[in-house]
Amino acid sequence: MAPFEGLSAFPITPADPSGRVDTAALRGLIERLATAGVDSIGLLGSTGTAVYHTRDERKRAIDAALDQLAGRTPVIVGIGALRTDETIRLGQDAEAAGAAAALLAPVSYAPLTDDEVFTHFATVARSITLPICIYNNPATTHFTFSAALVGRLSALPRVVAVKNPAPPLDMMAEHFADLRQHVPVRFSLGSSVDARAIEAMLAGGAAWYSVMAGILPSPCVAAVKALRAGDAAEARRIDAALRPLWDLCVEHSGLRVAYAIANGLGLTSSLPPRPVLPLSDERQRRVLDIVRMIDPTGT
Repeated sequence: MAPFEGLSAFPITPADPSGRVDTAALRGLIERLATAGVDSIGLLGSTGTAVYHTRDERKRAIDAALDQLAGRTPVIVGIGALRTDETIRLGQDAEAAGAAAALLAPVSYAPLTDDEVFTHFATVARSITLPICIYNNPATTHFTFSAALVGRLSALPRVVAVKNPAPPLDMMAEHFADLRQHVPVRFSLGSSVDARAIEAMLAGGAAWYSVMAGILPSPCVAAVKALRAGDAAEARRIDAALRPLWDLCVEHSGLRVAYAIANGLGLTSSLPPRPVLPLSDERQRRVLDIVRMIDPTGT
């Protein structure tokens, strides 16, 4: 379960305007995460703009990241695609490259039914040997996994984890209790949405799938270390210090904020893939002012 426990950092995928991945910049971002001590790296997730990259560019990104890490940190690779056959090919590419696990979102143009998503996952699970994490990201895919569907999928071979958006605080306990009724004991319940992820881990979550840890890992690593040491007060103190950054992500999206930080800290000169536009100069300055206030070293 190692890839699906603790802090999983999701970096951007730097690329030029034509979509060619800047592997040198990606290696730098990956090294930054490994040095900070994240538990796993989520490559080609939503923040990694996976769906904007061709299969060949995804392969280049995976190869560069895994070569840079040389086995130091497990890598979870996003394999979502519009077609099931393409998803299988992406999963096989990740497996052949040496990824530790796959992250599967039901990417679709047409709205999908529960049975269609189940069949999609079942077909992929039969075609690769990597452990699979269900990626529940309704804001992007416009599909929401119910606890019952997660339970149904957890009976498939290799489907061993879920990445859910962390619910509001007053629904946290109910959220985890409901999921636990549907899945095996060792099934990993993880959360995204950085603003509520610490509370989700305190409520029983096994993993924090973080956008900001992918670009500013040190404070996020410190928060998880505090949780592991049983110091909830320190974890909450760090979370409170990061609140201005969480608020920016809600206001502008984690993707745009991550690019603003990466460019502002000189980690890359890449822009988000079009049609996504970067933040205005004024907003980028505001982001960097907050980053310097939270973490003057920019780590």
